Amino acid sequence: MDCIELFKKAAAAMQTDSRCVALNSAQKACDENAALQDLIGKFNLMRIDMNEEIGKPERNNQKIAELNEKVGQVYNEIMETAEMQAYNEAKTAVEGMINHINAIVNTAVEGGDPMLVEEPSAACTGSCSSCSGCH
Repeated sequence: MDCIELFKKAAAAMQTDSRCVALNSAQKACDENAALQDLIGKFNLMRIDMNEEIGKPERNNQKIAELNEKVGQVYNEIMETAEMQAYNEAKTAVEGMINHINAIVNTAVEGGDPMLVEEPSAACTGSCSSCSGCH
């Protein structure tokens, strides 16, 4: 079996990992929350309005500042919902898992022993080219 097929099987297994399950569940909860979806829609429309104002040849900086403040308020409302907080926590956990996977792959590509790669620190980007070493 070639490495692509093995990675496909690993990716399918990854979908059953508790971190991926939590992320999918959190995404579903966000999608099903009508009030949250309304806030997100409002946020997107406000950003469009702000971008249109910014793009005008004769910009109204006061209006832009007001729109920016309103956009920030709606953003904060969105981020304060339990669903978005759960989503962000789950997303962070999955990103950590992906960084760990990237470190394993990068170590293998560079000729190192992928079995020795430990979970990178929270600051790890998954790119070993700028790293002083987790392995």
